[in-house]
Amino acid sequence: MELEVREDKKSRFEFKLFGEDHTFCNALRDELWNDKEVTIAAYNIKHPLISEPIFVVETTSKKEPRKALKDALKRLDKKNEEFLKEFSKAK
Repeated sequence: MELEVREDKKSRFEFKLFGEDHTFCNALRDELWNDKEVTIAAYNIKHPLISEPIFVVETTSKKEPRKALKDALKRLDKKNEEFLKEFSKAK
């Protein structure tokens, strides 16, 4: 996964996300919304076959958007580990 920063301000972070589609972007967006300091978490893919997702994260003055993004990714990673653990028990 590669990231290209398009805008990096105190309360707004916009980036292009290479190599991902709606599957990961929906999960990330939903997880960002679980943070009460996030005011905007959205992405757009202009064309699903030839475009890369562009993500926007905006936060209150209490938390920087990069920190909110890192926190959301850590929570997603933890959820993924829990899922894999439970899945391996189901064999």
